[in-house]
Amino acid sequence: MVAAVLLAGCQSDGPSGPTAGSPTFDGSVAMDLVRQQVGFGPRVPGTPGHAAQLDWMLSRLGTVAPEVVTDTFDHVTTNGDSLRLFNVMARFAPENARRIVLLAHWDTRPTSDAEPDPADRALPIPGANDGASGTAVLLTLAELLGAQPPPVGIDLLLVDGEDYGPGVPDMFLGARHYAANLPAIGRPEYGVLLDMVGDLEPGFPVEGISARSADAVVQKVWAAAERLGYRDSFPTRVGPDVIDDHVPLIQAGLPTVAVIDFTYGPENAYWHTQDDVPENVSASTLEMVGRVITELVYSGG
Repeated sequence: MVAAVLLAGCQSDGPSGPTAGSPTFDGSVAMDLVRQQVGFGPRVPGTPGHAAQLDWMLSRLGTVAPEVVTDTFDHVTTNGDSLRLFNVMARFAPENARRIVLLAHWDTRPTSDAEPDPADRALPIPGANDGASGTAVLLTLAELLGAQPPPVGIDLLLVDGEDYGPGVPDMFLGARHYAANLPAIGRPEYGVLLDMVGDLEPGFPVEGISARSADAVVQKVWAAAERLGYRDSFPTRVGPDVIDDHVPLIQAGLPTVAVIDFTYGPENAYWHTQDDVPENVSASTLEMVGRVITELVYSGG
């Protein structure tokens, strides 16, 4: 039933192209940002790579965004680890009461728990796709938003502590913190999460929880993809449920969809492994996702 509704809602007479006057998202820029992030090393909370990336993001966003806010918070894990975490928000058109939050996680997982070789499972993942890809898209979009103010208020939210783990109680920490502190004034109308958006062979079916809990937002995002001619990579069929950063926002009453390709490499072989490297990320996929989100924004959301 849900799939049928989505198909009916997203069908059109064919691609119509981007909204007139909207800027062009360049996937090669985003790909370079993926490489820079991986170059910092693992971005596990408390590590030098984590600190270096935080400084780098704040420096980049500070040159283009009217407002940049760092929200620092602490978390003690079920194993007793004390984490200092940082959510970073860049606000564009801050005077606009109607707002959309676009989010991605910037941290990386401290273990390669899906590695076939047990000897490698204690190694932190490089995080080219799982972490750097969504962050790269949002940082590239930030430059466009800074140069050409959007018609709707945009909050770019880079959340920390998504992937610490090993289990769900110690994951999605930044999204949970944000959801627990949603502002009464300036509260976004809806959200879009980008996670694992750089696979060489992209496929973004509608994530199951998004379909059930944020159907109106699904319609907006997948219609933007349709207008740009990306129907094959953004099919309107409903895929499996994926527990991710969008769930705490939905639970807080903020409808949010996850744009996620949860088949990374052959049979998902690169996920949470040492193969999550820039060579397995595609500039063309980053460009496609970036153009869809750019179209969503500049068409008025």
